[in-house]
Amino acid sequence: MHADQLEIDESLVRRLLESQFPQWAGLPLSRVDSGGTENAVYRLGEELALRLPYRAAQAQQVDKDHRWLPTLAPQLPMPIPVPLGKGAATREYPCPWSVCPWIPGDEATLDGFADPCREARALADFVRALQAIDATGGPAPGQHNFYRGVPLAARDGHTREAISKLGGEIDTGAVRAAWEADSRVAAWEGPPVWIHGDLSPGNLLVRDGRLCGVIDWGGLGVGDPATELLPAWNLFRGESRDAFRAALGVDDATWLRGRGLALSIALVALPYYLDTNPTIVREARRGIEEILADHERLATRGSG
Repeated sequence: MHADQLEIDESLVRRLLESQFPQWAGLPLSRVDSGGTENAVYRLGEELALRLPYRAAQAQQVDKDHRWLPTLAPQLPMPIPVPLGKGAATREYPCPWSVCPWIPGDEATLDGFADPCREARALADFVRALQAIDATGGPAPGQHNFYRGVPLAARDGHTREAISKLGGEIDTGAVRAAWEADSRVAAWEGPPVWIHGDLSPGNLLVRDGRLCGVIDWGGLGVGDPATELLPAWNLFRGESRDAFRAALGVDDATWLRGRGLALSIALVALPYYLDTNPTIVREARRGIEEILADHERLATRGSG
């Protein structure tokens, strides 16, 4: 997926375990089939997971997880994977890595919810709890979290460049108009708040029809609260989208910034992963379609 991606396989992971965590080295080990883009994930036994960065450039996410997730977890209403051990970089594998608890569950889908509106409200409760935590000293947006939480204006160049690459793949005229409309919304002027930064379906776990965990905190930082509105377009729709917004109680400007961010993320991801990650491509296309439909509905309502 990345030009600088490290080679990670089971034999390497076994050697790292044997040298650094011999107490766990005898447990069964299997690679997790995941659409994730930043970490190779291995299940270790029944209760543990290993996360190994694909790129040295994102290795600082490991330090961030170990610094902040133990602080955030006790204040949140759903489980998150607080690291249990930190592996050291070696000559063979030049990044730190993590041993985490395995949180049982399946990737979130709208059809997988027993009651989509109830789970929309549950996720909103999680977001509000996260954003209520004191953000003093939290990491500002940057390379470590893919710049999630920055003003939309800071994403303009990358977004327009992505649109220019997508001729024949999407309706570039429609997405350009949608981006220009949403990116004009006033920037967030309040204090930065905690953000997960990547509330995509693959990072939300469901068990027995209920949300049961939030994983993959590589996008963690403090910034614009609109960042956490991504599920409105990458997961929910119709009544459940309305329930998510109502439970969050966000104003119009925040809602539109969230929509603009969701569009920008999908547009940037689509050409980058077009030939390498079908899961991300499918999610990006669906998000773009949902956002364009949202714009069309509002335009029709306004003209009526």
